[in-house]
Amino acid sequence: MATLVTFHAHPDDECIGCGGVIRKAYEDGHRVVLVVATRGEEGEVPDDFLAEGEQLWQRRVAETHAAAEILGVHRVEFLGYNDSGMMGEPSNDAPGSFWTTPVEEAAAKLADILREERADVLTVYDDNGGYGHPDHIQVHRVGWRAAELAGTPKVYESTINRDQAMRTMSAFAEQATAAGVELPDIESDANFGKPESVITTGVDVTDFLDVKRAAMRAHASQIGEQSFFLSMPDDAFRLMFGTEWFIRPGDEPGDDLFAGL
Repeated sequence: MATLVTFHAHPDDECIGCGGVIRKAYEDGHRVVLVVATRGEEGEVPDDFLAEGEQLWQRRVAETHAAAEILGVHRVEFLGYNDSGMMGEPSNDAPGSFWTTPVEEAAAKLADILREERADVLTVYDDNGGYGHPDHIQVHRVGWRAAELAGTPKVYESTINRDQAMRTMSAFAEQATAAGVELPDIESDANFGKPESVITTGVDVTDFLDVKRAAMRAHASQIGEQSFFLSMPDDAFRLMFGTEWFIRPGDEPGDDLFAGL
């Protein structure tokens, strides 16, 4: 048995990017630890969604634990930083935001968990955080430094396969229009994902897509039934999310985060 620590910026990020890998690791008998940098305070919810007196962060923490149980996570930890919001927002520079936190400070916290767990594998994000979100970029920086401090042997950068995403959008554009589903404009967004040519690892998670989607539903404050993630047909979801993509610099192409352990 090995230990996977999967590091994310906000509640719900874990199931979108790594939900299949997490469940697969659990099914294969590995220990899985989820670490989340923030509690997602800057998320948006519909009017009257929260109970009277309830704070969004409280709901999102509860949703994270519910999703983690679905995915088979053994331990959940929050680093305690504030959600920085989207790039360019005033919240980026607010006191306590993850974006303004010194990398060494946050990395030391994560490294303590890595050492305690004797982590074999750590997942972070690619250098642009998948789509340019400041907290995602900070996960990349903090995660790599923490792995350095703790001596974690394998680090994989979770990423979005830009080419595969564009193929999926093209294949289902007509169907999405007919269903009233608005697809993101990937082609004109240079910050979105990475080209296939730099991706080293693709993990087939098609056997776990029902679980991945169930975990997404647990994050109801952010992922509603009309969202892009839940409203797309099963075949489109399979094409878009049936493989989870990673970069391990200098590594040979592969399909297993635990190879060689």
